[in-house]
Amino acid sequence: MDTQWKVTGTYFESCTCEVVCPCVFTGPPTDGECNALIGWHVDHGSFDGTPLDGFNAALFAHSPGHMLQTKWRVVLYVDERADAKQQEALTKIFSGGAGGHLAALSPLIGEVVGVKSAGIEYRSDGKQRSLSIPNVADMEIEALVGQDGKDVTLSNVPFTAVPGYPAVVCQSKRLNYRDHGFNVEVTKKNGFYSPFSYQA
Repeated sequence: MDTQWKVTGTYFESCTCEVVCPCVFTGPPTDGECNALIGWHVDHGSFDGTPLDGFNAALFAHSPGHMLQTKWRVVLYVDERADAKQQEALTKIFSGGAGGHLAALSPLIGEVVGVKSAGIEYRSDGKQRSLSIPNVADMEIEALVGQDGKDVTLSNVPFTAVPGYPAVVCQSKRLNYRDHGFNVEVTKKNGFYSPFSYQA
């Protein structure tokens, strides 16, 4: 019998592409390569009966060229507040190892550089989302202001980590990442946020 699991919450990311990132339209990155930091905050979730409410996960992905034509190098971070069983569940889910939508991205990954337990601080404030991992990463994005002050959104894009939800288009206030030899530091680049829901 397959393991039953489901997680729902908030997804957000920033990358080194200009706004709006052409990768989601299956185009090449604006600077020849794409470095992205993705964060997930689980509002509600469980894995084979193990509760996952309130935990965070983050994934750094480096694509040396077109994201659908080159192999990525990735690093996964799971919430250090989780116990061993919960960390194992978070690792399986957000690596794609447990199946679900993220498993569809697995063939694009050429190397898992590392999987780490880390302190991941997530903040949501109106149209802003932010994430920090001490001595590793800082990301803060803010929604662009559209017509009549409404959010600018993208729906049904062909390439996404979060199918089924419109993505709010954002601009980064900062994206800093320093780990495993990567050194990314940009501002005013692309960002997205939306709800997410993954399940077996």
